[in-house]
Amino acid sequence: MSPTPIDNTQLAHKLFQTLSDSDYVNLEKMFTPDAVWTVVPVSIPGSGDHKGAATITNDFREIRAMFENGGPKLHVTNVIDGGRWVAVETHTVGKFKQGGIYDSHYCWVMEVVEGKIRVLKEYMDGGYVAKQI
Repeated sequence: MSPTPIDNTQLAHKLFQTLSDSDYVNLEKMFTPDAVWTVVPVSIPGSGDHKGAATITNDFREIRAMFENGGPKLHVTNVIDGGRWVAVETHTVGKFKQGGIYDSHYCWVMEVVEGKIRVLKEYMDGGYVAKQI
């Protein structure tokens, strides 16, 4: 049985809160075993497909390790719930361990299957990210 739209909206908020909290145990549980996270901009390290819940979680952990206090915080600003497909806008703010503030906006597109994320596509300003790292 597919989740209702409200369930998917709540899942979107939970995903980014869990990531902001660096709660990697529960983060991994939010993805299907065969999930794919695609970092769309090709101009940055880590772009492309990250396959499998464990790999996705580990890759998020590695990226977030560049930041103080467990990584940047992802604040959900909008959710568009189309049922199985959900679009989420986030404002992400953090401080690098090497100094400097990271402040950027993202759009994420998720495919939700039986209450878990099967596809996560991350759209961002790749030029900004490349300059920051």
